Amino acid sequence: MSGRTPRLLLAALAFGYAFLYVPILTLIIYSFNESRLVTVWGGFSFKWWGELLRNDTMLDAALLSFQIALVNACVATVLGTMAGFALARYPRFIGRTAFTGLIAAPLVMPEVIMGIATLLLFVALDQLFHWPERGFTTIAVAHITFSVAYVAVVVQSRLADFDRAVEEAAMDLGARPSTVFRTITLPLIAPALVSGWLLAFTLSMDDLILTQFVAGPQSQTLPMLIYSSVRLGVSPQINVLATIIVTVVAVAIIIAGWLMNRTRRRQMREAQAVR
Repeated sequence: MSGRTPRLLLAALAFGYAFLYVPILTLIIYSFNESRLVTVWGGFSFKWWGELLRNDTMLDAALLSFQIALVNACVATVLGTMAGFALARYPRFIGRTAFTGLIAAPLVMPEVIMGIATLLLFVALDQLFHWPERGFTTIAVAHITFSVAYVAVVVQSRLADFDRAVEEAAMDLGARPSTVFRTITLPLIAPALVSGWLLAFTLSMDDLILTQFVAGPQSQTLPMLIYSSVRLGVSPQINVLATIIVTVVAVAIIIAGWLMNRTRRRQMREAQAVR
């Protein structure tokens, strides 16, 4: 019985990985398909890669999504880090319960509700101040509102396991708080910051529901374009674009993992040198 258990676990693990990654592998293979039909293999070809480069509509949508995701990730990482520090370093302050609830709300609130609420806010602001015009700004702000919560949770979790004795020792030796943060705290929480940034970037690139509510008539993100295209039939160009995105994400994850491992090894060497 004990011998069967590992085999069952391995079979379940293999099934889970196959369920997740076989569709992605199939998509990548069919991005080199000669046929217009995405379910019929017509031979190996780069035809649709060239067609994608000539599709200005899809390229513009991809560029807009990338720009929004980049702004969202950077701003959300800064704000989320500040929120995570407040929750982790200050266990008691006036309004902590309300602040914690506001941070956690986007994590559990349905995106449809968030989309309606955000749309009503932008409509009210437009009526009062004639700003902002629905488009890049409204989409970026809407994405930041929920991305901050994810970054805050990641940073707070990292700080919860953080040994503050290192910071206190540095300040006892005369280091300023800003110097301690820059030279000790920031490098130690860097993996959490990278993880939060990548998470915020991915959530923004992938978001459809919230974007549908706050996007203007001239602003079409990549998820919106893909969703509208799929309803009319999957185009081979979507397979090509998805292959590019998967490749970029995989490379980014590999680079981030390499940087975090290098930072961890350097910290271990420094700790051993101190001992």
